[in-house]
Amino acid sequence: MEHITLLIGIVIVTALVFDFTNGFHDTANAMATTISTGALQPKIAVAMSAVLNLVGAFLSVEVAKTISGGIIDETAGIRPEVIFAGLVGAIVWNLVTWLAGLPSSSSHALFGGLIGATLVAVGPSGVHGGAVVMKVLIPAVAAPVVAGLAAAAATRLTYRLARNRAEEDTAKGYRAGQIASAALVSLAHGTNDAQKTMGVITLALITGGVVAPHADPPLWVIASAGLAIALGTYLGGWRIIRTMGKGITDIQPPQGFAAQTGAAATILASSHLGFALSTTQVCSGSVMGSGLGRKGGVVHWSTAGRMAAAWGLTLPAAGLVAAGAALLADQGDWGIATVAVLALAVCGAIWAASRRKPVDHTNVNEGPAAEPAGVVTAALQAVSPPPAGTVAIPAPTVAGTRITDPVGTAPVIAVPVAARPHEKSARRRAKAGSAAG
Repeated sequence: MEHITLLIGIVIVTALVFDFTNGFHDTANAMATTISTGALQPKIAVAMSAVLNLVGAFLSVEVAKTISGGIIDETAGIRPEVIFAGLVGAIVWNLVTWLAGLPSSSSHALFGGLIGATLVAVGPSGVHGGAVVMKVLIPAVAAPVVAGLAAAAATRLTYRLARNRAEEDTAKGYRAGQIASAALVSLAHGTNDAQKTMGVITLALITGGVVAPHADPPLWVIASAGLAIALGTYLGGWRIIRTMGKGITDIQPPQGFAAQTGAAATILASSHLGFALSTTQVCSGSVMGSGLGRKGGVVHWSTAGRMAAAWGLTLPAAGLVAAGAALLADQGDWGIATVAVLALAVCGAIWAASRRKPVDHTNVNEGPAAEPAGVVTAALQAVSPPPAGTVAIPAPTVAGTRITDPVGTAPVIAVPVAARPHEKSARRRAKAGSAAG
């Protein structure tokens, strides 16, 4: 066994930085619905989530072994600088999506980064294609669908069981249920996402000859990964919490309870099987399912569409960034230093941009502006007849401003319909006849 070199130390620190971004990026998975419904105060919620993430990190190592020896071939000549480049790609993509408030997958950013860097440095032989399909791509497609269907069914059942009870009678029970289910999601998140960083650090130690191939993560790796993700969780990814809690659907306490319970069950089952799925996709799918499960619930499909687009772009985008970083890092010490400087510059620029419109625990529940009417809705509003006795005419211009209706369709003003001349004559004759009688 060899000692930890400077390069491996840099890789370990970079992996813990990724773990930190994973924590604040994915806090919304556990706590967005609990915060949005008021079941817990924001700071209390993220503190509870941080502690349970730390506890969950010690419960299993199956996902860590999938990362360290399942997706990437650790015997194919993978060097520490390749892992460093992969982590840089994952961190950059995490911060870009955090700035946009999109709950994309930190897991897939990590996978994409590692795969992109490995393809450039080693070639296709360094990637286990079967493992990528079976343990990454298939769960990525199936998990949000399964979680969404489970949450929709649970939501319908929850409302059905409580249909004869007053809302104030069930509010306390649902609040307690939300807190318990949020705690379960946080614990499940620790068992899944914290292990991914453990797997990366273990892979770096294996490539450097510090530990034997196929070894389990050392205890200090488990503890450091758990602490990093817990710290990131405590600081809170407030932008993504706002999107998850307010941007997808208007969540009521029964929906929040159903969504979190379904998500926790899915994540814990996948951790037991060693599937390194995206907890973000699972929780987002559960929230959408809860919106569909409530009668009269509305899902903001434009937000859901942006999220789906981010999910689809995560693997290739992180892979491209990591591939470029790997090309530079492969040039030697100056290349590694250049990658580090560029990564710090990009991260600093993203942080500076986030300060222009900060989101924190004080304004996280201020939902985004209402979405404009969709194409179909706007078309129906445009052709629908005005109320009886009114007619739509073009709106005048007042001080250079068009007067529009509240829903933003074509500018119109509804005015009483003036009586036609022959109708006026008929009214006068009728009045005259009545007077003569």
